[in-house]
Amino acid sequence: MAKTANKVAIRPLGDKVLVQRLEAADISAGGIVLPDSAKEKPREGNILAVGEGRLLKDGSRADFSVKKGDRILFASYAGTEVEWEGEEFLILSEDDILGIVG
Repeated sequence: MAKTANKVAIRPLGDKVLVQRLEAADISAGGIVLPDSAKEKPREGNILAVGEGRLLKDGSRADFSVKKGDRILFASYAGTEVEWEGEEFLILSEDDILGIVG
């Protein structure tokens, strides 16, 4: 079960992970203040929970390459956005994760 400031009862299944996106930058690299409509959604976030792992042909589960607490990069249009108690989360497949930051 994932936890943030509020307790979130979302448990991803299979090879899915629950991610909370990092906040979008308010100021561009050139120092221009960006309005909400011009901000890009970040492709970076923190893993809050992981599923059981991908089911293999022999009935066992594959281990994840990532773990709860990892900061990750993911594909632009990856996953499904979910809103829970006023907070936005992203549920995505492990295959959509491009790398671990740090």
